[in-house]
Amino acid sequence: MYIGADYYPEHWPRRRWKTDARLMQQAGFNVVRLAEFAWIDLEPAEGQFDFAWLDEALGVLHDRGISAILCTPTAVTPAWLARKYPETQAMQKDGTRMVWGVRKDTCYSSGTLRLLSERITRAMGEHFADAPNVIGWQTDNEFGHPVCYCATCRSEFQDFLCRRHGTLEAFNAAMGNHFWGHKARTWEEIPIPANEDRHNPSLCLEWRRFYSFLNVRFQRDQVRILRQTCPKHFVTHNFMGQFDELNYYELAEDLDHVSWDNYPVWNRPEVHYKASAAADLMRGLKRRNFWIMEQTAGPPGGTYFYRNPRPGEIRKVSFQQLAHGCDGQVWFRWRTCTVGREQYWHGLLGHDGRPLRRYKEAAQVAGEYHKLAKRLTGTTVRSKVAIVWDYDSSWALKIQPCWYGNTYPKAVGRYYDALFRAGVNVDMVPPSADFSQYKAVIAPELYVMPDELAERLSEYVKGGGVLLTDTRSGAKDEHGRMHERTLPGLLSDALGITIEEYETMMGREASEGFGYAVVGRAAAVAGEFTAESYADWARATKADVLAGYTDWHMRKFAAATRNAFGKGCGYYVGAVVAEPEFYDAIIADVLKTARVWPVVRPPAGVEVSVRQGKGAKLLFLINHTEQPQEVQVPAGKKELLTGKKTGDSLKLDRFGVAVIDM
Repeated sequence: MYIGADYYPEHWPRRRWKTDARLMQQAGFNVVRLAEFAWIDLEPAEGQFDFAWLDEALGVLHDRGISAILCTPTAVTPAWLARKYPETQAMQKDGTRMVWGVRKDTCYSSGTLRLLSERITRAMGEHFADAPNVIGWQTDNEFGHPVCYCATCRSEFQDFLCRRHGTLEAFNAAMGNHFWGHKARTWEEIPIPANEDRHNPSLCLEWRRFYSFLNVRFQRDQVRILRQTCPKHFVTHNFMGQFDELNYYELAEDLDHVSWDNYPVWNRPEVHYKASAAADLMRGLKRRNFWIMEQTAGPPGGTYFYRNPRPGEIRKVSFQQLAHGCDGQVWFRWRTCTVGREQYWHGLLGHDGRPLRRYKEAAQVAGEYHKLAKRLTGTTVRSKVAIVWDYDSSWALKIQPCWYGNTYPKAVGRYYDALFRAGVNVDMVPPSADFSQYKAVIAPELYVMPDELAERLSEYVKGGGVLLTDTRSGAKDEHGRMHERTLPGLLSDALGITIEEYETMMGREASEGFGYAVVGRAAAVAGEFTAESYADWARATKADVLAGYTDWHMRKFAAATRNAFGKGCGYYVGAVVAEPEFYDAIIADVLKTARVWPVVRPPAGVEVSVRQGKGAKLLFLINHTEQPQEVQVPAGKKELLTGKKTGDSLKLDRFGVAVIDM
């Protein structure tokens, strides 16, 4: 079990390095991440490399038994690079280049940048290949920005489209360029669709795919070199959870495992649904356990700073990730920086460098992780329920969200949060996944649905699976064109409904909107609820109606349905409902139909997760509230953090955690 912090020895006097290494060792840390933004220190002049300072820092850490993950330092270019090669700076929409002096300000289409990136990567790989305590590499840092609009990017975009579509005729047809007379007669005529609210949505979708491709290619260039020079080291990247500007499935392909940066502590304490969902998505990118490469260590901030984690909250945040498949954890950062843009992004140590409360809590976590390490080895989360996470649908909804405030993560969150409250683990999977290994599949707002995907989902239900989908699913094909069929299209038989009309219920401001009254029509969905933002005018052709409307013109339409199809069952939710209790009821019925039962039914605010494998099964309980909680648990089991046997219930202190050996 690796646990440690992000460390920047270049920020501190050399005389401090041994003190830091000693404090890390005393805390139980055994790994650091290094050199994330150190290109200028590693290559102070073009082609002149200086690795001596990093060799020295690695030696100090090695003396204390601390391993290191090195970064390719390409997220911030040196001043000499921007000055000599101004074309490497990203171009903004107004045609001006970004001014050097921030981070993530480069153009990934620039051949010069790519060559210089490869050169520093190769130089580092060759130099540190045999360093005794280097165990792995992180590529760059948090891929995702900026978007460049230069002539090189436009030319590469045109080449990208040519490779994808083959001929201009096929491209024009796929884009629907007969609309507004936008047929291209040469590839060079195709523009960058810089304004998504004005350009062709299909071309905007292709531009997002292209931008993601540029990031994947830039990383692939580095990974190839690291594989050649450092075959004994792992390669990872620090993803950003539910950040959806890139196709993370493709970015993850070249890596040994995924890592991500987890910052859930901002305003008032809350149940960290999003951090849980992000962890499941990160595990799902490669169907493999992940690392945390940056974890909340104190108040985050830049111009402003936010609240301090409460006592016990750093521990609680850490154990949540461990429960969802984290195998290595690194806090950001070791010590709060006294200069620069992140003076208020606090670390485990403050500006004064003293090992106080946050350091001591991190040391407690490190000790507990090492205590659990043997039982954790070979375990992961094994879920019977999957949620389909689709980047094409997410991008298409950014381009045309249909109603104000609609986003793909919000759509997924309505169901994920209900599964969380039910105490059921979830896998996040791509649309290409093998659905047959799951008892239930939740597919919210699959806005982009190629026929092949619809057919596989339909066959999944026919074969005995339980599918839930909802609003706008199946509206568009893979090119972003509306399907020429009545919704839900090829899923009509599996869902037993037809949707002839639909509407949104919001203006530009939430106060302009209205709602419809939703009422349960089956015991599974008892109660009264409010439909807001959107409603399908859905008719149940074969399906049972679980919920309907009371408004006069909507009474013949269904808000939620359940349909037996083949050996399985298809659910449809045709409205966005305000009350979380509605989704709790729908998910409870889905789980009952799929015969999926939680190990523990948690009280509100308590999270349940199970890791298992190689003869081990560990039940994690995490209290996200500031009040003690009583949880009903299997009796006679060993709670691994205290060594005590469980009774029929277990008390969790505020922000408390427990790990029960099942």
